Amino acid sequence: MVGGSCARRLARRSRSALIAALTVLLVQTLIVWNFSSLDSGEERENGGGGASNMREKRDRVGGGGYKGSSEYMKREVQLQHHPPQVKGTVRHIQQPDGYYSHRPKEKVRVDSNNENSVPKDFENIDNSNFGARSQPQRQPPGGANSNKHRERLQEKAHAEQATWKDNAPILSRSSNEVLQYGRAVAQNGSLPVGPKAVGAGVGSRNHHSRSSQPQSQDQAQTYPQSQSHPQTQHRHQHPHQTRKQATAAPLEVVYDQPPKCEISGKEAISALSRAKTKECRQQIAEVYCRHKEGQLMPEKVTRYCPIEGKANANVAWEEDSSEGPPSAPVRIAFVLVVHGRASRQFQRLFKAIYHTSHYYYIHIDQRSNYLHRQVQDLASQYPNVRVTPWRMATIWGGASLLTMYLRSMADLITMTDWSWDFFINLSAADYPIRTNSQLVAFLSKYRDMNFIKSHGRDNARFIRKQGLDRLFFECDTHMWRLGDRKIPEGISVDGGSDWFLLNRPFVEYVINSQDDLVTNMKRFYTYTLLPAESFFHTVLENSAHCESMVDNNLRITNWNRKLGCKCQYKHIVDWCGCSPNDFKPADFHRFQQTARPTFFARKFEASVNQEIVNQLDGYLFGPMPQGTPGLQAYWESAFDEADGVATLSDTQLTLYHAFARMGLARAAASLQGDPKDDSCRYFPMGHPVSVHLYFLSDQFQGYLVKHHATNLATSKLETLETWVMPRKTYKVASPPSTFTRLQFAEIGTEWDAKERMFRNFGGLMGPMDETVGMQRWSKGPNVTVTVVWIDPTNVIAATYDILIDASAEYTHYRPPLNQPLRPGVWTIRVLHHWSPVAETRFLISPLAYMKHQPIRQEDTLKLHNGPAKNSYMEQSFHGLNPVLNIPVHLGQVEQAKRNAALTGPALEHWVDGLVGAMWEAGDVCSTSMTGGPGTSCPVMQTCAKTPWSSLSPDPKSQLVPPHADGRIR
Repeated sequence: MVGGSCARRLARRSRSALIAALTVLLVQTLIVWNFSSLDSGEERENGGGGASNMREKRDRVGGGGYKGSSEYMKREVQLQHHPPQVKGTVRHIQQPDGYYSHRPKEKVRVDSNNENSVPKDFENIDNSNFGARSQPQRQPPGGANSNKHRERLQEKAHAEQATWKDNAPILSRSSNEVLQYGRAVAQNGSLPVGPKAVGAGVGSRNHHSRSSQPQSQDQAQTYPQSQSHPQTQHRHQHPHQTRKQATAAPLEVVYDQPPKCEISGKEAISALSRAKTKECRQQIAEVYCRHKEGQLMPEKVTRYCPIEGKANANVAWEEDSSEGPPSAPVRIAFVLVVHGRASRQFQRLFKAIYHTSHYYYIHIDQRSNYLHRQVQDLASQYPNVRVTPWRMATIWGGASLLTMYLRSMADLITMTDWSWDFFINLSAADYPIRTNSQLVAFLSKYRDMNFIKSHGRDNARFIRKQGLDRLFFECDTHMWRLGDRKIPEGISVDGGSDWFLLNRPFVEYVINSQDDLVTNMKRFYTYTLLPAESFFHTVLENSAHCESMVDNNLRITNWNRKLGCKCQYKHIVDWCGCSPNDFKPADFHRFQQTARPTFFARKFEASVNQEIVNQLDGYLFGPMPQGTPGLQAYWESAFDEADGVATLSDTQLTLYHAFARMGLARAAASLQGDPKDDSCRYFPMGHPVSVHLYFLSDQFQGYLVKHHATNLATSKLETLETWVMPRKTYKVASPPSTFTRLQFAEIGTEWDAKERMFRNFGGLMGPMDETVGMQRWSKGPNVTVTVVWIDPTNVIAATYDILIDASAEYTHYRPPLNQPLRPGVWTIRVLHHWSPVAETRFLISPLAYMKHQPIRQEDTLKLHNGPAKNSYMEQSFHGLNPVLNIPVHLGQVEQAKRNAALTGPALEHWVDGLVGAMWEAGDVCSTSMTGGPGTSCPVMQTCAKTPWSSLSPDPKSQLVPPHADGRIR
């Protein structure tokens, strides 16, 4: 009896323990999904079975009461107790593009012209938690149990190769999920206790595009294995946005003056804890208190529109009209809002839209000094072109963008010598798809209309997803969310695209009117997210001009929401949004549609694809003459001497100098005969003069570095330009594997998940960079591959498995490696069933500069010795070296230690050797112009006569005086 009673008590305890474990697992799973939703955007439509399986699984857990939830939990528990026996690896099952919803999915029109920058399924995005930023904690190493566990896994690694095929199908039955295993185990036996384990979220950053960050098919987003502890939630975060732990001490907020009210809202407290300057914190506190006291927002606004509902004038498309030119053609004021460094692409846009009858007012972002210099030079050549005498740092989604537009409109109205009829805003990523004469003919017929694109019919839903019912404030180049607010009564709030065509009477009304509508709307939108996407719509719809509204902004936008809805701007805006994709040649047919009037399209980036712009140019203006130089080439500035070396990172400065020395070595090697001939030998002088990216036929060809050097034969200073090309680093296994799905693999930084490319061209990386591994796949059956990261001394830094869905095209993952990374050439191996498939290499360059000064030895010892204790992660993968046949040579280790202490010329020699293994000097030329003194090197060409040089002819972007017809293209 006693024994039976004990057995029953043990059984009850076991059941209780099991129930408790399952409950913790369920809660943790929901927490993880909640955190990952912060980085998610619009749900992708995905036809792959793996995507639907993952969506079904998520719905089972989160969709309360779904009968399949118990089966899911059982499977997770099974994986907990029977993990794969490959030691030290992490399994990642590929995530599909999109955000998973428990609500019915809204059908998305890919060709929709709605430029609204928030996802259509906004209700499924968690924009609620913008806590204070904190540094992720390190997971302490495991105790004795952890070491024994790793030893057991290492002993079974060879045996696992034989049983791999049996295990893989079990783990891939839901092929779009990510699992982790082989983690360090805490001393209590099973639960990790720190936030950083093997897996981590995938980071990506775009270059000034309207986008958000969902979990996408291009990501290997990491999810925990079932034994993970809730404390591990940090590993699921976006790498650029860590969140404060609940147990962390609150940050003390310092003000110049104490706030005038008690700040109790969690979003305002979060903003105060994250703001960088005292001035910004003071402003946030003042705005919050004024709003709390009811002094900030209007409660009721007067509507002046004489009709009920939304007006929408019907404008027909009459492209084939036989009517002649208009008797009184309209004149257009183009406001060009540009940033970045793509001056040649901007010049092509300018050439395409220029006419002497119109006006061009150009605003260059305050942070784009190089482009500002280029545009100022452009404006000096044409009397109807002006650059704003003021500049603003306009951020994505910020109130500053609306301020910039209103200020530009006010300037245009006061320019009495510019008599214009329409206001059109364009960015450098726009391009015309109809000619100026067609645009003028159309607008002359509808000169009383205003062309602006609205979001649609569901106004309440638009307000929620656009965040119009939230209070925002911009400071420290960040848009802070401070709490909720009410929409004013009496008016209908509208919005959509922030690209529009407005007639002059309405622009003058917006700028000059002091009525209740305009005054209060300017006040309301000062504290609004994405105000340019709503202010003009709302004022137009509620004003006496309402009947002039045409729900068409005359644009085609390349929406691909399954790729474009990424939350990557959360570091500057407390919200999520979407961005259009770049057009490619396959999209050309869309420009020829005649269903509705369209005159412009976006987006275009020549660094992504220039061929589509060439096609448009030929379509609008006729093809360029056969043999036109530079037609397939594209150059984009990466650095200019006037910017100052302070604008470069130490990694860039180090590598640019190395590239210049490679050019000098090539020049010296071109000498034949007399070894005493110094006519082509040089000594480098000073920092680089300029650096350009060079593309040919839409393929990156390398860097062009212009630099000074003293000729040893003449002792004269010359300016040369060196072209360095990346060597091929990706190679398939020999003999080739029977596995053929892998097409390419690359390591880099600044991964753009929308365009599926690295924005850091050529992968210029240093010891403190966060590297991302990318793989490109062909379609095929679901498969599992192993990825192994090996440092220059053959230390295995990371290894993880990826389960590739049948329809997956790209995967990318950022292993959370401890820094600094050891300088040298790294190797990435991709294995399938432990058989080599392919490998690629990448360079982590030593730094010859620290804070733009020659580096000191105390800094080299910190940066060039690798991570502490030679450990890139909390657990060691040393036991996998013999399994993967990766020998560790003590000589390599000792040499790495000696290299870490190098400075001066010895350090430069080391850098040059490493760079030479990954790059080659394609050519070098002299920048001296024809007729000048030239160069002393007899075999060196003049740059203007070389097809690759940034100084070679580029007629497609070259500016010329206006022709007789008023055009320059």
